[in-house]
Amino acid sequence: MTETLPPVGVDLFDVKRLLFVEVEEPALSPSDEAARDYVWNQAIQANRSLFDGPVVACGGLEWTDPHTLRLSWVRVTYRHYALRRVPGATALPSLFVNVVQPTVDGRVLAARMAPSTAAPGRWQLPGGSVEPPQDGEALESTLAKQAARELAEELGVDVTAEHLKLYVVTRGENGSIGATYLAPPLPEATVRTAFRAAAAAERAQGREPELDGIALVRSPDELASLMGPHADYLEPIVRRYTAGR
Repeated sequence: MTETLPPVGVDLFDVKRLLFVEVEEPALSPSDEAARDYVWNQAIQANRSLFDGPVVACGGLEWTDPHTLRLSWVRVTYRHYALRRVPGATALPSLFVNVVQPTVDGRVLAARMAPSTAAPGRWQLPGGSVEPPQDGEALESTLAKQAARELAEELGVDVTAEHLKLYVVTRGENGSIGATYLAPPLPEATVRTAFRAAAAAERAQGREPELDGIALVRSPDELASLMGPHADYLEPIVRRYTAGR
């Protein structure tokens, strides 16, 4: 049930359904908590755009049947991930959503993170961290909505959650878990026009867009021409999609 494709360490899971159960955040020792806060405050000094907002972390994965993956999740804030830079401490894996946005001619969109973001210059799929549900809503019912929101905010592409299909779940080299959705294909001109409009709208509000460039690739080999770091899941997902899987 687990398919591993290059780069080594990135797992792709064929999943028809995701189930979620909330668990408590593991307790930190006073020394780890102090070290985490120190690292986080140093990061803020270097990048004032960082925000310690609520996010979802992954507490564990378990198959309940051949097509259903159950994920234990934990409410944390972005500060939690500063533990990755604390020697001897353990940070929970992050949980994020992203979207494969294809064009009608079979290419896949890759997006480059802007210099002001936490991953400047990185090529990845449109997406972002998962936020905790509110007002008693189940987390599994919000993921597609969050993926659709990321697509609209970053690319200017409006699609309803009902038109996004769960495509694959990834586990990255650092343990991060990604729920990848597949959007309906669009003409290249529509995608590029929407992206330019979204970026212009952000600048008109006095904000820098989260993405500063996009590329449309027909195969994993074309990713090599995109200079800068790549998200670890990008090549395996592009390979999978362009192979018609």
